[in-house]
Amino acid sequence: MLYPEHGFLDRFQAAANDGFKAVEFMFGYDWAAQDIGQAAQAAGVQVVLLNAPPGGQDQPSISQAWNQGARGTACLPGREAEFQNGVLLALEYAQILNTPSVHVLAGVMPPEHHAASALPPALQTSHAYAATESVFRDTYLSNLRWAAEQTAAAGKTILIEPINARDIPHYFLNKQADAHAVVQAIGAPNLKVQFDLYHCQIVEGDVLQKLQHYLPTGRVGHLQIAGVPLRQEPDSSELHYPSVFKCLQDLNWQGWIGCEYRPARGSETGGTTAGLKWMPR
Repeated sequence: MLYPEHGFLDRFQAAANDGFKAVEFMFGYDWAAQDIGQAAQAAGVQVVLLNAPPGGQDQPSISQAWNQGARGTACLPGREAEFQNGVLLALEYAQILNTPSVHVLAGVMPPEHHAASALPPALQTSHAYAATESVFRDTYLSNLRWAAEQTAAAGKTILIEPINARDIPHYFLNKQADAHAVVQAIGAPNLKVQFDLYHCQIVEGDVLQKLQHYLPTGRVGHLQIAGVPLRQEPDSSELHYPSVFKCLQDLNWQGWIGCEYRPARGSETGGTTAGLKWMPR
């Protein structure tokens, strides 16, 4: 999302030039893992997080999946093989890049479920609705158990992330409490929550309290930040980031903080760098 004026492989050096020690990216499957690794090594940055594919069974379909609306398959019944192939591909990249964490997208609920979810809460308790909801949750838990086993064998962490329904309508996982309930239900030490403060502020707010509640549990594996509501630099935000960073210092957060935002200057040459004035402050 940062340095859009550069080609993908050139962004590693651009990040290093601005003082970043590590990077994360969504999908790098259009490039060979070895080429990505060379770009990161030449720039002197560590790749600390990547996403499993959002969908697709082979290189052409994986490349097209995001633009075609795929947002993960973890909760979708009948697509278990697609999910597993994606996780295994992500692990191949993570092994070559020495990347410790892989995020798997939960998926978007199918259209037939959209209408049911729009019903009044009293009607959502119907047997049919509850049974449908249970199928998605059972699929999600089963897939994540399998993914946690695979990543544990590779010495990696698997991450799940609550995402707001404004950016991704009908996304399966929206709230921090639900993500932590999933992690607790599975009980795998290498399954953790990717806590994106931008998504949290939009969905439920009360971000500082949630940081204070969840970080000490050890179930948070990665943090991400962005300004709210425009998802730009964190100094243009309704969420007061100086207070956030003070809270993280008080909690002795030792993990990474990913700058997952869209620079206000877009793809203007030097736009990302110009927008980083918030960081030394």
